Amino acid sequence: MPRLLEKYELDGLGDELEARWTDPEERTGLRTLADRFNERLLEAALESANVELLTEDVGHLYALLTEETGSRGEQLQARRRLERADVDVEALTDEFVSYGAIRTYLTAYRDASLPEPTPEDARRRERRAIERLRQRTVAVTESKLDRLSEADRLEVGSHRVLATVQVVCEECHAQYDVSKLLENGACDCD
Repeated sequence: MPRLLEKYELDGLGDELEARWTDPEERTGLRTLADRFNERLLEAALESANVELLTEDVGHLYALLTEETGSRGEQLQARRRLERADVDVEALTDEFVSYGAIRTYLTAYRDASLPEPTPEDARRRERRAIERLRQRTVAVTESKLDRLSEADRLEVGSHRVLATVQVVCEECHAQYDVSKLLENGACDCD
């Protein structure tokens, strides 16, 4: 990656990647950072070949080149357009990096590491994970009920699906909504 940063004159991108990965408040994942790096690489290659492209188009073009979006025809059309502008698309896409390369660059080359999460950070992360599971449970339940109702296998009027997760401490016998317990950081035993 240092070679690519130098080759494409991507000054400051290494600092940006490290800052975004180690930000304790809004940490950016390695896959997102890899996409960001590859888009900047693509943008630099386009500038070098004097290919005019709006900034918001770089992300779409990158998705076409990596076959993440668009039809085969759209993907081929994007490649041909770049080839007509003397961009070696095959060589360029071979230089796209993976999230593993980003991790290696950040940890081995830049000696970066993730900040140790505070207890509050850890609880907040787990609360978000539990909330996503709860929302997923509601969505799946609604879907199943709708399917049964549409197939005339369940009769139910207008309804809402609610899912709660309760925690009961067997020591102090206090009962909490899991989000509230994680927010508090302790039960009544303290």
